[in-house]
Amino acid sequence: MNWKDALQRLKDGNEKFTSAKRDTAVPDAAEIKRHTDGQSPYAIILSCADSRVAPELAFDTGIGEVFVLRVAGNVANTSTIASIEYAVAHLGTKLIVVMGHQSCGAVGAAVAGGDNGPNLNKLVSYIQPAVEKLGKDADVADIIKENANVSASTLTSQSDIISNAVASDGVKIVTAYYNLDSGKVDFA
Repeated sequence: MNWKDALQRLKDGNEKFTSAKRDTAVPDAAEIKRHTDGQSPYAIILSCADSRVAPELAFDTGIGEVFVLRVAGNVANTSTIASIEYAVAHLGTKLIVVMGHQSCGAVGAAVAGGDNGPNLNKLVSYIQPAVEKLGKDADVADIIKENANVSASTLTSQSDIISNAVASDGVKIVTAYYNLDSGKVDFA
């Protein structure tokens, strides 16, 4: 599936989700077994680990349809980049979505600053470029959206596999923002 069709499918799925008209049922044993020999997801979604943000539900998808990576602050770190490289190079997925969300705690921690211990400090360091670009007094929603842009840019600047696929293999990277209060996803 090309990236345009994949993006439209995500948009249509989100419309179903927000209107409480989901099509995707809980998979039965046959559906689960059908995916044991491989996968061919039509989209890759780098999303926050926040428990209120569930991409498979937000886009009305089932098993095998989306390749989801979840990490606080939807940051593009070595592990998420490597996983995305796998989906691009080996699964042929053409759409990458980097999705931030309303009231992101990781972005809030980056804005607040301070010492949060070595692990959280490392995570927050990936978000700092967005905070520095817009300033600590900027609207947090704008910083969250900029953080998604930073992560999207990092995917191509830190990965030859992804940048080459974007340049010559029809892969597209888009950013999105999940509204907790409505479930609506806004694509940039």
